[in-house]
Amino acid sequence: MSEPVINIDVQTRHLPQHKDADEKFAFAYQITVTNHSDVTVQLLNRYWLITDGNGQTSEVAGEGVVGKQPVIKPGESFQYTSGALIDTPVGSMQGYYEMETEDGSSFRANIDAFNLSVPNSLH
Repeated sequence: MSEPVINIDVQTRHLPQHKDADEKFAFAYQITVTNHSDVTVQLLNRYWLITDGNGQTSEVAGEGVVGKQPVIKPGESFQYTSGALIDTPVGSMQGYYEMETEDGSSFRANIDAFNLSVPNSLH
């Protein structure tokens, strides 16, 4: 069996009202995970590599997303919103989801790098 086809779409936005006393920059990201396969999959774990504009990195790993380990049937999507804090007005995130099919095979769904940026901070 070939690996399931999972599409991951990311939309980001800066949250200026959440700038905290430590001068960190807050961003929200909305992710839509769509199952384009003919098998049901479950998102079990996540891994993120977050890089700020100074090249400083932090890693986040754990079970599921937003407290859930969603089961996504063929042709269906799961959408959630989460956030990140970084020290600079520009940064990026990338990572993967560890997923499993109904028959117990696990695979990684890679999440391509996407930008976190305060509006007008990129030329």
